[in-house]
Amino acid sequence: MKRVITVTVLAATMLTSCVSKKKYVALESELNDTKSTLQKTRVEKEEIEEKYARIEARVAEYNAKINSLKTENEGMMEMNDLTVMSKKTKDRMRNTIAKMDPEEVQGAKTLEDSINLAVSYNLKQNISEGADEDDIDISVDETVVMINVSDKLLFGSGSYRVTNKAQPLLKKLAEVINSEPAMEVMIEGHTDDRTIVKDSYLKDNWDLSVRRATSIVRLLQDKYDVDPSKLIAAGRSSYQPLVDNTNKENMAKNRRTRIVIIPNLDKFFAMLESDTQVAETDQLD
Repeated sequence: MKRVITVTVLAATMLTSCVSKKKYVALESELNDTKSTLQKTRVEKEEIEEKYARIEARVAEYNAKINSLKTENEGMMEMNDLTVMSKKTKDRMRNTIAKMDPEEVQGAKTLEDSINLAVSYNLKQNISEGADEDDIDISVDETVVMINVSDKLLFGSGSYRVTNKAQPLLKKLAEVINSEPAMEVMIEGHTDDRTIVKDSYLKDNWDLSVRRATSIVRLLQDKYDVDPSKLIAAGRSSYQPLVDNTNKENMAKNRRTRIVIIPNLDKFFAMLESDTQVAETDQLD
């Protein structure tokens, strides 16, 4: 009887041990699966974090480019039929117009008109120092600046030698030209229709108009360091008069030098505004 009980207990113990081992193996397998899943999840997490970091870096790069463009272009650019104008330049233009005679400004109906008025005013204020108001006439057509300078300011009668009183004007013109590397400038000589004196060193009005234009070009190059590749000298003789050569006053108007320049508006306004501020400071002192 004791032997039967002992065998029964032993059998029960062995059965219990057998079941526990199976559970252990199952749990161990489940643990390994869990570890594998966790490792896989960690790898996926690292990959996602790496992708996210790359995306963040690209976003930061784009934001930096956007901020750079905003700084460079003053945050806003406006397009009209003529040019791209920065907000800062437009503000400068408005400041210039505010200084002008209201009656003169009334004719400005478009942005183009405002640009033309502001460029003409600023340029005349800066280059006409020491000259009579009638000696210099400035007009602007589609941002091309045309400056007509009277014969009496630049040359003696029948001469192509530039006078000393013309030097301040030429110095200012050189500053304008040098402010923009891509700018081209044409210097045109114009005469009235009177015949050149017989046996003169000049052949005709063609000769006189070309020599006058060339004299100014040489001064701009040699004395005021203007790049000669930006300069064009042209003689028009008497064939493009402003008015009919019917009297002395009209002839005086036709005897002129025309300077044609195409400015970069941003740099042009910045330079002229700077010069104006310096002049105003000097006056206050």
